[in-house]
Amino acid sequence: QVQLVESGGGLVQAGGSPRLSCAASGSFFDINDMGWYRQAPGKQRELVASITSGGSPVYADSVKGRFTISRDNPKNTVYLQMSSLKPEDTAVYYCNAYIGLGWHPARWSEYWGQGTLVTVSE
Repeated sequence: QVQLVESGGGLVQAGGSPRLSCAASGSFFDINDMGWYRQAPGKQRELVASITSGGSPVYADSVKGRFTISRDNPKNTVYLQMSSLKPEDTAVYYCNAYIGLGWHPARWSEYWGQGTLVTVSE
């Protein structure tokens, strides 16, 4: 059973620089894109950042220059280094990964972590 387990959330002061981690565990063939989404109260889930298996990142405009996504492929782990946090960054942050259980395209699907709450206080 494949699982994504996040860590690193919590209460942070504005301007802080926490790091989120997400590790994939279980039995699988390979991992393609990994990323982070967030959902603030009363809002839809939105992409924060994603990264390809080759390390190419994509960022939402709202976090460009403040957040950095990276991954450690041998550890099946993706990170989100956040900095210059603002109260509007308060949200539940979800890890996302496209994981294959085998080489055939039909065996690839999207997985989600359980979410980790980041609360930014002024």
